[in-house]
Amino acid sequence: MVINMKKLFFLCVTILLMTSGMRADNKITLKDVTGQTFSPQYISGVDPIQGTDLYASISKDGKQIIEYAFKSGKPTRVLFDIANTQGESLKQFDGYSLSPDGKRMLIQTNTHKIYRRSSTADYYIYTIQSRKLEKLSSGGPQQIPTWSPDGNQIAFVRDNNIFLVKLLYDNAESQITKDGKFNEIINGVPDWVNEEEFSTNRSLCFTADSRMICWIKYDERKVKEYSLQMFMGSHPAMKAYEVYPGAYTYKYPKAGEDNAIVSVWAYDIQSHKTNRLQVPLDADGYIPRIKSTNDPNKVIVYTMNRHQDVLNLYAVNPHSTLSQLIIKESADKYVKEEAMEGIKIGQNSILLPSDRDGFMHLYLYNMNGSLIRKIGEGNYDITNVYGYDEASGDVYYQAASVNPHDRQIFVSHKNGKTERLTDANGWNTAMFSGDYKYFLNTWSNYNTPYVFTIRDNKGKVLSTPVDNKELKEKIKSFGFHGRETFSFTTSEGIKLDGWMVKPADFNPQKKYPVILFQYSGPGSQQVTDAWSAGSMGNGGAFDYYLSQQGYIVVCVDGRGTGGRGAMFEKCTYLKLGELESRDQVETALWLGSQSYVDKNRIGIWGWSFGGFNTLMSMSEGRPAFKAGIAVAPPTNWRYYDTIYTERYMRTPKENGSGYATNPIQRANNLHGALLICHGMADDNVQPQNTMEYSEALVQADKDFKENFYTNRNHSIYGGNTRIHLLRQITNWFNDNLK
Repeated sequence: MVINMKKLFFLCVTILLMTSGMRADNKITLKDVTGQTFSPQYISGVDPIQGTDLYASISKDGKQIIEYAFKSGKPTRVLFDIANTQGESLKQFDGYSLSPDGKRMLIQTNTHKIYRRSSTADYYIYTIQSRKLEKLSSGGPQQIPTWSPDGNQIAFVRDNNIFLVKLLYDNAESQITKDGKFNEIINGVPDWVNEEEFSTNRSLCFTADSRMICWIKYDERKVKEYSLQMFMGSHPAMKAYEVYPGAYTYKYPKAGEDNAIVSVWAYDIQSHKTNRLQVPLDADGYIPRIKSTNDPNKVIVYTMNRHQDVLNLYAVNPHSTLSQLIIKESADKYVKEEAMEGIKIGQNSILLPSDRDGFMHLYLYNMNGSLIRKIGEGNYDITNVYGYDEASGDVYYQAASVNPHDRQIFVSHKNGKTERLTDANGWNTAMFSGDYKYFLNTWSNYNTPYVFTIRDNKGKVLSTPVDNKELKEKIKSFGFHGRETFSFTTSEGIKLDGWMVKPADFNPQKKYPVILFQYSGPGSQQVTDAWSAGSMGNGGAFDYYLSQQGYIVVCVDGRGTGGRGAMFEKCTYLKLGELESRDQVETALWLGSQSYVDKNRIGIWGWSFGGFNTLMSMSEGRPAFKAGIAVAPPTNWRYYDTIYTERYMRTPKENGSGYATNPIQRANNLHGALLICHGMADDNVQPQNTMEYSEALVQADKDFKENFYTNRNHSIYGGNTRIHLLRQITNWFNDNLK
């Protein structure tokens, strides 16, 4: 759900260069916040080449794809040059995908987003040796083009159907499925809710021998529709709606309602036969993933029950269609989506994250489901899995071992010995070479932009290709003077951690207004010793902007957030918003007791779940907040989708009292000046949430203000939109806290 602030580093498609101009006053502006003034340099588009110590990366000008050696960081050859192709030609490209044998690549262009993770594009097949560039298909844009293991075939989805292109047969194209239809049947790509809440855009794979295609089918005919009203707007303008508005209607299963019915299928490329695979599944169950293995007679299919407290991994034979349960993971409350997403299928192994012992650790199984060993001991979470080197027995991962706000990279050896590969406290991420001999380490902390180093698998630094020293000097001149961390204990005995940004000319003898920013959603963290910490990223530029207006900006992670083990994270189960809002009120009360804080001028704001918890906190019953802003807030979990909501709340029928604890029901208790902002084309947290809440406030005779953004989705951007939004936030606090 919501705005994802994780995974900030490696998915960038271009290098953002810092603007170099300095102003005499060095005051931060909203254009600085939303533009590139504080954007760091990245190493972008990095793609480790399987089984080698090489990687591919997009050039700084976006015109080439270059192969580099991990060890030296130096280029070894140009794989693709947009100005030097045979056959077709392109003016620009958006991405690429190397074939398994390294002889070809798919070049992506004309990309058009659908939802958060899905898009259509025009793809081109490029043969590296001959420089020949040719269209993958002339029948229209494609989704998720997928290489066969032998590199001679490509499967893709168009208009909800699967197609196959055979490169050895003059790129002959055939259609595999024919029942796909918008808002009815989807083959090979997930529907809206599976894409959003299981973090995937692909439901298709080949078998290891490249002879069969296996996929998940989604029958969403029983799923109810939601219509978003669309207007002409601008940036971009939709001329079709110049006089009369239109509508975008899609399938959106709300909590307790019908989901798509899922099934698994296989197609034999030689015999042209299609069979349904016999995978045990509850009538209302989920199939979050389908994965290939090294065995041509085996694909791995994940299933979950609707409560999401049981995850099964089945080994399925696509020829016989029979399944065998190899791993069953059960949880007391729910299996975390991040744990399911973090599973690594190796050649002879499966690496499974699990919090079964109270903290997220790793469990290594063989392909028959027998446990080989556990990785990770102690009261800390393993937070990312980088891979298992089956040749050496080494497992590489990221963990919050120093404290919940810090991340380090580790290797666990076959003999059980564990070594830390990173040395600086803060936030470390890694991308390993295909042979696990080297890794690209990205490090930052609250006050330091990203530093990229190349290291060997012992942790030794070999080179520092990007250090962002220029940006580090620039932010000082703009008043980025550092965050202060703190902890306190609530009246309920709960220890909470936070950070604050004080005005640069802070005077402890004065009393300052406070703006409390929070997200508060299950498993999230905003109190992280990372450059990405802060309300709008880029080193907290917006927080420093507000501090220059005379505010202390504060962030505290309350109960339900991540990094502190399953008990702390899952204590909000079946009662979302109750404990989270209590902890933000406790934060405001604690702040109000500090000598430098004006307890009568404390505000709160948040986006998405943070908007929901803003409303819950302002109506908790204790009048701690003078003003608040909720951006794109869910206001009743009955309006939100099945997978996310029921993971934490079960269904409305099962948990009526939990669903009844919501901002709409608390409207009479609202205290403080409230601004609500919502995008009119928000396919995630739909405008219905704000509309119904607004009506509840009207009937409760509560004053408030709301801003709607034409044709904008959950992220509320495009043209001047983001600057306008942040100005409304600033002005609202200036009008009500000063």
